[in-house]
Amino acid sequence: MDRKAEIAQKLREVAPGGRISCTQARKVAEELQVSPREVGEICDELKIKIFACELGCF
Repeated sequence: MDRKAEIAQKLREVAPGGRISCTQARKVAEELQVSPREVGEICDELKIKIFACELGCF
């Protein structure tokens, strides 16, 4: 599985309703050792809405 597919799969698991908090998104990035920007871009592609953004990362 390529890296992007791995990130997308994890995001689908933690955001089944199509929403993920900023904190959760940053935890996914840390867990998978990728940048928050990459997680944000994949969320956009998957139409997953990031809410409660704390730092303006997404």
